[in-house]
Amino acid sequence: MRLLLLFILSFVLCFVAPVVNADEGLVLKSGISLDEMVPDKFFGTWRIQSKLLETNSKGVFKNDNIDLWNISKSNSVITLDNPFSGAKASISIREVEDNKIVFEKEGRYDNKILSDTVELYLEGDSFRGYNYLKLNTVSEIDGRLMGTQTAKYSLYGEKISGYNVMIEE
Repeated sequence: MRLLLLFILSFVLCFVAPVVNADEGLVLKSGISLDEMVPDKFFGTWRIQSKLLETNSKGVFKNDNIDLWNISKSNSVITLDNPFSGAKASISIREVEDNKIVFEKEGRYDNKILSDTVELYLEGDSFRGYNYLKLNTVSEIDGRLMGTQTAKYSLYGEKISGYNVMIEE
């Protein structure tokens, strides 16, 4: 009985006491974040074709477009940059399930805020999906919302370099 009591006391002192004295600023996390669930094949350089499906503001959004997306990860930050437009933004992963990835990004341009939600389905070295855009115009005087323009695009992406591109000889 004394031996069992000594063992329990040793266990408490060795494993519980350090937690009590731990730095109060330290936050412990358990589980896997959505960022960690993103497959490696998502990262790399993609050639993107987009086609406007619907909008409430004809003439504001392009009908068809071709872009390049460089998608990279450093530490836990996922970044998408477009060498054509010079745009660069951190993206927030909202959903990862099987081959489906949903991410969001937001940018501010003068008095406009562009919210961008992308839903894509990876298929090897390509993907299909949708891009939902919302462009809010905000008053520079009082910050009120003056108008919202929306668009939905279909997307098709082909990987041109990156983690899983195979070169056939």
